[in-house]
Amino acid sequence: MTPYTVNIKLAARTLTGTLNLQNKTAVDWGWQGLIAQGCHSSILIIDPKTSQTIQVLERHKANVVKVKWCRENYHHNLSAPYSLRLASADAAGKIIVWDVVSGTAHCEIQEHTKPIQDMDWLWTQDASRDLLLAIHPPNYIVLWNGDTGTKLWKKSYAENILSFSFDPFDPSNLALLTSEGIVFISDFSHAKAPGSGGKKVYIASPHASPAHTKPVPAAAPAPTGAKKALNKVKVLITNEKPTTEAVTLNADCLQLSYLPSKRNHMLLLYPREILILDLELSQTVGVVAIERSGVPFIQVIPCAQRDALFCLHENGCITLRVCRSTTAPDESVVVSDPEQSVQELVYDLRSQCDAIRVTKTVRPYRMVICPVNENNAALAVSDGRVMLWELKAHTAKPTVNPSSGLSPLYSPVAFCGSPLGLNQKKIQDLSLNTMIGQNLVLGADPPPDSPQQEVQLKFLLTGLLSGLPLPPFALRMCPPLTTKNINHYQPLLAVGTSNGSILVYNLTSGLLHKDLSVHSCEVKGIEWVSLTSFLSFATSTPNNAGLVRNELQHVHLPTGRCFAFRGERGNDEQAIEMMKVSHLKQYLVVVFKDKPLELWDVRTGTLLREMAKNFPTVTALEWSPSHNLKSLKKKQMLAREAMARQTTLSDTEQSSVESSVISLLQDAESKSEGGGQAISAREHFVFTDTDGQVYHITVEGNTVKDGARIPPDGSMGSIACIAWKGDTLVLGDVDGNLNFWDLKARLSRGIPTHRGWVKKIRFAPGKGNQKLLVMYTDGAEVWDTKEVNMVSSLRIGRNVNYRILDIDWCTSDKVVLASDDGCIRVLEMAMKSASYRMDEQDLTDPVWCPYLLLPRAALTLKAFLLLQPWSGTFTMDISQVDYIEKDEIKGLIQEQLNSMSNDMKSVLQDPELNLLQRCLLVSRLFGDESDLQFWTVAAHYLQSFAQARQLSVTVPEGQSPPDSLRATPQGHLDICHDTLCESFYFQRFQLERVHLQEVKRTSYEHTKKCADQLLLLGQTDRAVQLLLETSAENPSYYCDSLKACLVTTITSSGPSQSTIKLVATNMIANGKLAEGVQLLCLIDKAADACRYLQTYGEWNRAAWLAKVRLNPVESSDVLKRWAEHLCSPQVNQKSKAILVLLSLGCFHKVGEMLHSMRYFDRAALFIEACLKYGSPHKLIGAAFVDYARLLRTLGLREGAALWASRAGDTGEQLLEELFQGEEVVPVELLEEEEAKEGLENVE
Repeated sequence: MTPYTVNIKLAARTLTGTLNLQNKTAVDWGWQGLIAQGCHSSILIIDPKTSQTIQVLERHKANVVKVKWCRENYHHNLSAPYSLRLASADAAGKIIVWDVVSGTAHCEIQEHTKPIQDMDWLWTQDASRDLLLAIHPPNYIVLWNGDTGTKLWKKSYAENILSFSFDPFDPSNLALLTSEGIVFISDFSHAKAPGSGGKKVYIASPHASPAHTKPVPAAAPAPTGAKKALNKVKVLITNEKPTTEAVTLNADCLQLSYLPSKRNHMLLLYPREILILDLELSQTVGVVAIERSGVPFIQVIPCAQRDALFCLHENGCITLRVCRSTTAPDESVVVSDPEQSVQELVYDLRSQCDAIRVTKTVRPYRMVICPVNENNAALAVSDGRVMLWELKAHTAKPTVNPSSGLSPLYSPVAFCGSPLGLNQKKIQDLSLNTMIGQNLVLGADPPPDSPQQEVQLKFLLTGLLSGLPLPPFALRMCPPLTTKNINHYQPLLAVGTSNGSILVYNLTSGLLHKDLSVHSCEVKGIEWVSLTSFLSFATSTPNNAGLVRNELQHVHLPTGRCFAFRGERGNDEQAIEMMKVSHLKQYLVVVFKDKPLELWDVRTGTLLREMAKNFPTVTALEWSPSHNLKSLKKKQMLAREAMARQTTLSDTEQSSVESSVISLLQDAESKSEGGGQAISAREHFVFTDTDGQVYHITVEGNTVKDGARIPPDGSMGSIACIAWKGDTLVLGDVDGNLNFWDLKARLSRGIPTHRGWVKKIRFAPGKGNQKLLVMYTDGAEVWDTKEVNMVSSLRIGRNVNYRILDIDWCTSDKVVLASDDGCIRVLEMAMKSASYRMDEQDLTDPVWCPYLLLPRAALTLKAFLLLQPWSGTFTMDISQVDYIEKDEIKGLIQEQLNSMSNDMKSVLQDPELNLLQRCLLVSRLFGDESDLQFWTVAAHYLQSFAQARQLSVTVPEGQSPPDSLRATPQGHLDICHDTLCESFYFQRFQLERVHLQEVKRTSYEHTKKCADQLLLLGQTDRAVQLLLETSAENPSYYCDSLKACLVTTITSSGPSQSTIKLVATNMIANGKLAEGVQLLCLIDKAADACRYLQTYGEWNRAAWLAKVRLNPVESSDVLKRWAEHLCSPQVNQKSKAILVLLSLGCFHKVGEMLHSMRYFDRAALFIEACLKYGSPHKLIGAAFVDYARLLRTLGLREGAALWASRAGDTGEQLLEELFQGEEVVPVELLEEEEAKEGLENVE
């Protein structure tokens, strides 16, 4: 009979533990919906929805210090698919760009050997989505192509650079936080390195660092909270080099970030406060300070969807602060106390989560928030835990007396950009902007009849991942898989830890199966006695006499029951050095340090023999695999048959039964106490003493016999370990020699490995498998004992940077290693630490992540969700659709659909969900940044223009609807869309902002800038007041006074206008652009001013001015020119241009552009939406046919037929191709179409 081995499939994987201090900043949450986290030199990929680790990337040699997911702000198609790309940087200066699904490195980048300080992907994605900017210490910034690993440019700066932040509104702006201050770069581009050294600013404080308030004289009353904050806000930003005191102030600065929620604002984080700066004035406009007894900040993440901050404190508490709405100051207050009227941006604490218990080894490291929805946060803790918090909105009863003084938060009326239908299903907590409405930002109370609800926010812990505790570990894999146990086998690995608990992991899923608290001190060894129970021992630290407390416990896994195996023994004795269980799990040998060994019966838990005092000291011991169980069972069978025969024989024949059989029978019966179960087979073990002599001892029942002794081998040192399998016996010594004995041929071979002390040797499981795993102090090796050669080797410093603490085999071809970086790795026999393919993984919970699918399948899944209903029915079963594809891929797509939450499924199958809402929801589900931005702006303006049309106000295409129509239920676009917002709202925001700047100004420079802004905004009276404030000592006193006179006396008479215009054009021609523009604005020639600004390349400034000063017709001219400029090849920001055109209502042009850029899916769906909102489009045929062709390449034949049939004449040819094999086009398709077209015509 040929022996066959069944091998249970185990994926190679890494179980990770505590983090290194260098991993502190290495965590990132990507648009793809996954979290990446550095743990020593590995990177974990975590799915936050099911809180499981789905991939571990191993290739770095040093600790990982930064990880960054690639952005998803580009249009996805087959050539630019949904893919998981991640950049990681380590402490040795290496950057690796990963393809996460396959676990392979896309490219590797190395410039210097110091830790990378910071890195990020460029976000202007029209040019290239592969560009990665990194800080190489001490003072270089380098731009890399992350696809090929080539360096595009490198630039050095005067100071050490700590971190950087991109301006989310303008790709040419970059701010560097350096050891001395901040450097602003305004000419950043991927084409060439920044030309100048940037504008340096220093953070100085007039009298004290913001962390300490001025000492108050004893007599004066203690300042209130508001006054305290006031003292702190007088922090200037200067261009002069500051005093030493101020330098220390900058050294405290933990972080700098642009605010993604409004343009030209930045936050600086200090341990005890957050400063909000307005960069146009370089002035602090808000401060979030912590009381003296409060817990300091570690990190802050500003949100984009609302003006809110997620803050992480030193006790692991995450707080959410939302900006309070600004209101006009009350005039009466100003007179009584000028300090009271100081206004600033106030961020109110709206929610906080529980803190963690901080100890020496447990402290919070970093928090990340979900960039798609901004309502989930994950906290990475130093002990390897990841805590997943979700922000929930609860409808609250309106409070009668708001004691907290906070204005209420309201939930928005719209869902996914459209007003909610009557019976429409919605997901309340979909994202931050569906939880909190906008009117908080504007400071107006909601109209009393509005259906808005007051909400309160709460954090909820929705997931927790925990890692391994601190090393050292003791490993033992459960007994191997055999033909007998194949039905109920689980590959369990027992891990003994330093705190006395034993963790049992299931290696199929990599999840913790049981965590048992067994011992009170460090676990030293584990031996399994069956598939469901094991013995473990632990020894306490020795006392003065060198004695310890030994604990030897028997643990039954299914129930978790533990009992002390040696009973009362164990207090104040010599330490246990090892224990070995025999092959048949009958006997146990316990070896002590300076005390003879003990022999126990495992089944009954009785002590068989305690060896005599003169017994030799054991250095290594191993049980023999040979035993006489088979012969015993054979004898028993014979005896049974004889007995059966004996009862049937007649009395006369009985005497002739041979006496030998009876004696054999009695012999067997005496051995098998209690039936055939407890046969005591004979087993042997060998051990060596300090001289290297090999002893052979036989155990049978309770008899112990001493066998042959073999004299020591002269070439070997002191024997450290023995392993025995089949006819091969291997000895390892403290000098690194291995001795292979072939017992059958009676040969021995000694091989010096020159690796030092052989710590452990273990044979692989499986019949005839003679592989041997050897552990040294500096690594491990696998040997083939048949051929006596080395198969693979692992050595610290050469191919890994961790020390091996323990080893074992987990299957016949995979090993498991515990290492001092706190990880346990399951590796192939070659011991190359490799990442695994994610699609081969056996996950316990299905993960929603379309990025894991093949590019084609991901796009099919997206189309399947977008084009509901299919043949009139809403379905989440892809098999109901005419879809030509391999069943395997269909199955994977169906798994993705099944893994969606029930809420999401019911909303997607809700007939009330309109096309725009569906597009927005699906782009959120896919984490598609570019789609999300496009559909947010498109949905808003399609609806607002349609509404203007309903109210029979004709709005020519290319202009904004008049301001009277602004009270749409969905309000206005959020200010994070900047110049895409409606003009009226943009104006109000700018006026509020200038008012705040005015209150905050502290120097002549600030006053001058405020006056300039007021003039551009048309607030001439206020500007004159500011100009007249200039003191007589100031060199520009005369100039400002004249300017004030000019502003007040401007009349619209012809001559003065033409003179001023002439002066203005001369100024502009001579390089005084800003001054010329101001003069033109004074005489209401802002349109000319915009044109000059555009001529001189100040496109953003021109757009700003058009928004705040021009009437809709002129403004739309300026913005259209801007859109053309954005489309030009040297700028190449067509996606931005499309958004600008959407805000102007140029839907025709947008449809054409989308189609010419080959964004067929987006173009067809957008044109469809235009038709639904009553803007006809001449591109219908072409766009629909191209979309139908795209659907055909994806295999969605039914969808292709539907879109082709809607394209009119152009689609007929494609329809014929689709149904070539079949005689007729499905009739219902055509009928449905005719009905639809009829309806549309009626509309």
